[in-house]
Amino acid sequence: MKIKNIEFDDIAFLAPMAGVADKAFRELCVRFGAAYTVTEMVSSKGLTMGDKKSALLLTLGDEEKTAGAQIFGDNPEIMAEAAVKCLQYKPQIIDINMGCPAPKVAMNGGGASLMKNPQLAGEIVKAVSSDVDIPVTAKIRKGWDKNSINAVQMAEILEKNGAAAIAVHGRTRKEMYSGSVDYEIIKAVKAAVGIPVIGNGDVVDAQSAAVMLEKTNCDAVMIGRGALGNPWVFQQINAYLNDCTVVPLPTLTEKMTVMLQHIKKIIEYKGEYTAMREARHHAAYYTKGLRGGAKFRAEMGSLESLEQLEEITYRIIKENV
Repeated sequence: MKIKNIEFDDIAFLAPMAGVADKAFRELCVRFGAAYTVTEMVSSKGLTMGDKKSALLLTLGDEEKTAGAQIFGDNPEIMAEAAVKCLQYKPQIIDINMGCPAPKVAMNGGGASLMKNPQLAGEIVKAVSSDVDIPVTAKIRKGWDKNSINAVQMAEILEKNGAAAIAVHGRTRKEMYSGSVDYEIIKAVKAAVGIPVIGNGDVVDAQSAAVMLEKTNCDAVMIGRGALGNPWVFQQINAYLNDCTVVPLPTLTEKMTVMLQHIKKIIEYKGEYTAMREARHHAAYYTKGLRGGAKFRAEMGSLESLEQLEEITYRIIKENV
């Protein structure tokens, strides 16, 4: 698997997820085998205007050997200027978000709204790829809604304008994350372009990764929600695809240990106050499926300190082992 001159040892990638895939989480996923990571999306307008939050979002971790910086917007010139500013953070790839379904993004010209304007999307890719000397990729969706399934047309235009690879989420913007991923549209995109295609949607374990590859012929898989509270999914996918081996599920103690390591990293990067509020979200995923999990998740919904989290974690292990 190569994107221009960048070669990947494995093909399980971490999807960019706003509010989740921060430096701490990306580093954790790399540790468990994610071959590629992408930053949370950054507003091109905010970045060009010197927004301080953008710098935090674009800062890569020491363990991120191959990473992309993701930007969004609808103005080719501003997007190109933002891409150039991203270079100071030393990403290997500039990724353009053309798939985010969130109203605050999609209803303001960026993200999935570009699915409604393929020509503008092409102009953005052309402007960005002309101004940076690293590969430019795009993440798109199946289409805007069931009446405008245009991922193939979009991909062809993006390739023509300089895109080095395309990630395709097999749902429309209208579907958000409901229903099932459409493998056929990803397969059609792969057949239509000569650049790498990354399949995204419903990849949650080794078996679903294998199904995505088999049904679409895509070059790599991108894991989003399937990695939440489950960073070892990359290790499992790599083992299954490379050696046909099955990596055992982590024990409860291992899960809780990783959760604490994850939260401690967030504290290191953002301070305890911010980290503990973000920990509430992550802890809900790590404790999913546990006996008494609902009670523990309710407690974690009001986390204020690492000490409190450690105490709850100790009780989780004691009551479930």
